[in-house]
Amino acid sequence: MERFVYQGTPSRVVFEWGALARLPDELTRLGARRALILSTPEQRHLADRVREILGERAAGVCAQAVMHVPVEVARAAREMARGLDADCCIAIGGGSTIGLGKAIALESSLPIIAVPTTYAGSEMTPIFGLTEGHLKKTGRDARVLPRTVLYDPSLTLSLPPDISAASGMNAMAHAVEALYAEDANPVISLMAEESIRALGEALPVVVRAPDDQAMRARALYGAWLAGTCLGAVGMALHHKLCHTLGGTFNLPHAQTHAAVLPHTAHYNHTAAPEALGKVARALGGNHAADAGPLLFRLNQQLGISVALADIGMPESGLGKAADLACQNPYANPRPIEREAIYQLLRDAWKGRAPH
Repeated sequence: MERFVYQGTPSRVVFEWGALARLPDELTRLGARRALILSTPEQRHLADRVREILGERAAGVCAQAVMHVPVEVARAAREMARGLDADCCIAIGGGSTIGLGKAIALESSLPIIAVPTTYAGSEMTPIFGLTEGHLKKTGRDARVLPRTVLYDPSLTLSLPPDISAASGMNAMAHAVEALYAEDANPVISLMAEESIRALGEALPVVVRAPDDQAMRARALYGAWLAGTCLGAVGMALHHKLCHTLGGTFNLPHAQTHAAVLPHTAHYNHTAAPEALGKVARALGGNHAADAGPLLFRLNQQLGISVALADIGMPESGLGKAADLACQNPYANPRPIEREAIYQLLRDAWKGRAPH
């Protein structure tokens, strides 16, 4: 008999074309009066759109979110929320913006309404990350889980094809790793396999035809499932490597996940054959050994850089990255061996197919 523990996360999800218009009602449902609206500088126009929808209930806009949530940015945003007497935050954007909302909630307990515009999945997790002194530290805390998530596929239509592709592969990484997580369970495994299948079908169409509404919705659906998986079970080697590469070398988050994923899947395929077999079948393969190569070919089909060298990783940093990844490693089905991790990183740096 299979033994497992399943712990659901208490969040409200609204998935609807045009769901952004529901914001005032969701704010009322939450019992909030004044919302601080968060975005990146590049997505300030979306924050302003939210401010127009909320009217007097908008306390202000903080358009300062950046990758990996530097602690100084988080502190400044918390002070802004306090100064404006905001009693909740609305984070509209991708993982950087939702991460900033989580950093505010971690210290202030202000509830978050998340409006994702990418496929990052952070909105469905109690996981937070903060970067200080070139080191990214992550943790779990129920206070940072958004209370409400509005999924509006129309907001993803303006997401460029290349960013859509990388963001979608970032989401797929959550689902892949959920299948072999130490605390995997049947409910999350079903979601993970469905997520991989949905993203594998939708992303090539989204790249070819960015205005395809049905596939935009299907990709966002897959990302929701992937985020739910990430929030419900633990992380393993893949996320440890990506947190190390992103926090220490400031590599772009989604592109790093995409480039590393085929290699971490292949690293684990003999130790978790059932899990990686499900990944392979969701992508049209047959065996666990197919998972890494299929993920690599999907990256190529989507036009994603398969080499860490192409996204800013210095060759001189590979040894340091391997050392850091082996310090306090996350639970993983295959033992974490420094030389094997170094070789994995070198293959990913050169853009070699998993072998």
